[in-house]
Amino acid sequence: MQWEPVIGLEIHVQLATVSKIFSGASTKYGTAPNTQACAIDLGLPGVLPVVNARAIEMAILFGLAINARIASSSVFARKNYFYPDLPKGYQISQYEHPIVADGYLDLPRADGSLKRISIRRAHLEEDAGKSVHDLFPGATGVDLNRAGTPLLEVVSEPDLATALEAVQYMRAIHTLVRFIGICDGNMQEGSFRCDANVSVRPVGSEALGTRAEIKNLNSFRFIERAINYEIERQTELLENGRNVVQETRLYDPDRDETRSMRNKEDAHDYRYFPDPDLLPIRINTDEINAARARLPELPASRRIRYVSEFGLSEEDADSLSGERTVCEYFEALAQACGDPTQAANWVVGELFAAVRREGIDFSAVRVGPAALAQLLLRIRGRTISNTTAKLLFKVMWNGWDGTVDELIAGSDLQQVSDTDEISKLIAAVIADSPQQVAQYRAGKEKIFGYFVGQVMRRSGGKADPQQLNVLLKSALSVRDN
Repeated sequence: MQWEPVIGLEIHVQLATVSKIFSGASTKYGTAPNTQACAIDLGLPGVLPVVNARAIEMAILFGLAINARIASSSVFARKNYFYPDLPKGYQISQYEHPIVADGYLDLPRADGSLKRISIRRAHLEEDAGKSVHDLFPGATGVDLNRAGTPLLEVVSEPDLATALEAVQYMRAIHTLVRFIGICDGNMQEGSFRCDANVSVRPVGSEALGTRAEIKNLNSFRFIERAINYEIERQTELLENGRNVVQETRLYDPDRDETRSMRNKEDAHDYRYFPDPDLLPIRINTDEINAARARLPELPASRRIRYVSEFGLSEEDADSLSGERTVCEYFEALAQACGDPTQAANWVVGELFAAVRREGIDFSAVRVGPAALAQLLLRIRGRTISNTTAKLLFKVMWNGWDGTVDELIAGSDLQQVSDTDEISKLIAAVIADSPQQVAQYRAGKEKIFGYFVGQVMRRSGGKADPQQLNVLLKSALSVRDN
């Protein structure tokens, strides 16, 4: 029998607020254990939670970005379960009335078409603490710093058909939440992670198979490997006449396998009920419109515009549209220099290389778009060559604080465009290279590069390449009678 996988993701997006979702405690990462858990986070007697308005605003922004319905009224509920890192014995989440519902994201296919992934809901909730198993021999420690950290859980429909497609979808959500500024996307710090629901069914069947949930995947590579392993495991069980058990599993990257953690709970096992300490969230049209006005042009729209309006390649458009600081820099540079293609080549080439070399975020680039535009204009004006410009860019990157023209003048790298001067250099090279001249005139045209190199060497690399090529071909074509 042929089997097909059915995959849905529950992505946990840590919202980039300064304080927690129901208290004023800090969300800063990396502090000493249990130093950022206040009485409200711990649920001590007599305390009352107060919802963080910034978390609500971020949820609305996300809902608008995925073309979803923003609920005019949403309700917080208590999700009851017992675990050492859950100090209250329940998690405040949203159940029947989430803040965002019925959205979608379009994924580009290889053939240029789009596949629509439906997003069932995105709801606000608080994070739990963290159990630490490797610090104390024979014991587990509990760090409650994360308790109460605001999360937006994004739940897709089971529309994903392969592990690669699941990774593509998760990358798209990762790009989106960073682009609109609601999450830093740091997977190593737990700011962006997901649970994958995986099942298989006979090809052509409409009924869903029994699913297993793989918890807390925080790497795109691990997500792909875990899902592929789970597809193979379930397929093998069914092929051997055995049943798939509904359960929660963990992925072990060292063994590249999933293993059973516990039986998978259903919603009724959590005994959800509305939190009596929190009023419903009311959102009016004015608040939604204000959020819509703050929403930037999104990556998918920019990608299309860069191809259609600027004439960029699909590859360059994709590279330039995924990060907000990059696309804003590129557009400022393109406008200032007047050539989007030249601007794209320099951002994707020299700037990306410098950022990778330094190991910094693009927002920390050391040459602004206005200064770089002046350099590109000097290339187009044939004041300097492209090769020279790359040398000057390195000087600018390392802290040059003058103008581009001052740098060119001070470096004595201005391109030689004087026809008489270039002709003299060509004549000298031809006179000193009789054997190479004879070979060229005998039809060995590949040796032309030898003459270009010799003239460039004598000019200190400053000869205008376009003029050089024209004048050199003309001089080599003249034969002595």
